[in-house]
Amino acid sequence: MLWKKILAVAVVTGAMLLPALAEQPQVAMYGYHSEVTVFWDPAYSFSNEIIWMHNVYETLLRYDPFTDQFQPVLAEGYERSEDGLTWTFYLRRGVKFHTGREMNAEAVKGAIERTISLGKGAWYIWDAVESIEVVDDYTVAFHLKYPAPMDLTVAACYSAFIFDPAYDHDWYLQGHDSGTGPYTIERFEGNTLMVLEKFEGYWGGWEGNHFDKVVFKTVPSPSTLRLMVESGQVDIAYQLPVSDIQALKDNPNVRIVHTPSFQNLLALFNTQKPPLDNPLVRRALAYTIPYQDVIQGVLAGYGRQARGVVPYGLWGWSDRVKQYTLSLETAKLLLSEAGYPEGGFKLLLTYVSADENERRVAELWKSQLAKLGIELEVRGMPWDSQWELGQAPDPTKRQDIFLFYWWPDYAHPHSFLSAMFQTEEEIVFNLCYYSNPLYDELITRAAELAGIDRAESINMYVEAQNVLMEDVPGVSIYDMEYVRAVNAKLQGYVDNPAYPHVVWWYNCWRG
Repeated sequence: MLWKKILAVAVVTGAMLLPALAEQPQVAMYGYHSEVTVFWDPAYSFSNEIIWMHNVYETLLRYDPFTDQFQPVLAEGYERSEDGLTWTFYLRRGVKFHTGREMNAEAVKGAIERTISLGKGAWYIWDAVESIEVVDDYTVAFHLKYPAPMDLTVAACYSAFIFDPAYDHDWYLQGHDSGTGPYTIERFEGNTLMVLEKFEGYWGGWEGNHFDKVVFKTVPSPSTLRLMVESGQVDIAYQLPVSDIQALKDNPNVRIVHTPSFQNLLALFNTQKPPLDNPLVRRALAYTIPYQDVIQGVLAGYGRQARGVVPYGLWGWSDRVKQYTLSLETAKLLLSEAGYPEGGFKLLLTYVSADENERRVAELWKSQLAKLGIELEVRGMPWDSQWELGQAPDPTKRQDIFLFYWWPDYAHPHSFLSAMFQTEEEIVFNLCYYSNPLYDELITRAAELAGIDRAESINMYVEAQNVLMEDVPGVSIYDMEYVRAVNAKLQGYVDNPAYPHVVWWYNCWRG
């Protein structure tokens, strides 16, 4: 088995670190709790696969939310017109796609236009774009319908990848890639194992310390993942239960990395299925969540109760947004008003089966609901099965509560407020099946203002979030902090919350 060979390299003792080892490829392993691939096509990508795609594909810029600065990647520089309607990017020369073709302005235009035309993933981040102009071989200009922060857009976590536009969707489904990044696909096994190898023609070169290969492996059992971290088989674990993190703190072979995040946990209500089609019932349920017990008991304080949908630390968060608290008395009054004074109904909550934190949150919530005569079935499912159930054609066949995380497709409040709550004809991530024309208008206008008047844009996003708090199509439970168990020998690792769970493996090595 491949990972056993990797283990043999990872745990070799100091006495064996002889010239023979230098001939062995340096291999890193990322242990992930769920499927490592949901979408293969970079224009479709909108899920877990970003953990490896950002090592295969690149964007024009990369955003650092801690400094609010942009780093050049495929673009070496850029400028904005005075009216904010034209953004010009100057491309890096000498960059090759893994297909052998040159990355130039025509390719950038083709990749982005393909993403927009397909309408998949986070394609809506390009809504402001009216046209894309090839100025010359290495200069591309974006002409906008309204001023928008295009530096954030081209640096997005999703739907901003620059790829060779010569290939179609079926080609990607065969396991090919067409990126410019430091790594390319070597092999894979379904959606649970991805092996990348270094791309010899990478524009950044291979001088210095770098991994030759990176393995992304699904490890659904938290206890197994912990053992793999302790033994050195895994260099970084996506997420371990807090109890395991606490136990690993004194292990000299493990380093605990704690950073802020733009990720939150949400419970989306099926607004098209009784009794949750009644906003009074939804509001009642928002008062039954034991928020503080979750923060302390599940997260051990590594997080905070959410206030609205936009996470703490990201612009658009505001203390002017309403926040629910645990109040069974208020919940009972609302249930009585809705015609359910004794509860008397059953709800189905789904979550990703390998996520221990989600399971524990659901169980704590279940115990509170039982006090009001509401039975909550807590069902763990593989992510693809959970999502498939959420998209069932008949709303009555779907779950009642969809528990899951959201992280940004780009560092913008629209990322949180659009995909999950804006009206959708075809269900993708609006898994509460919510539609409110006033809400849609507010976030559309806020997005249009973001490039010229951020303060007023924030005001409108706050108003939109308070509409959600009143209608309660879902509840944001907590804004999490990232706490990761990392091999103590891993060097160069920096967590960037604008690119959740992405490790830039080219910048890492094992010391």
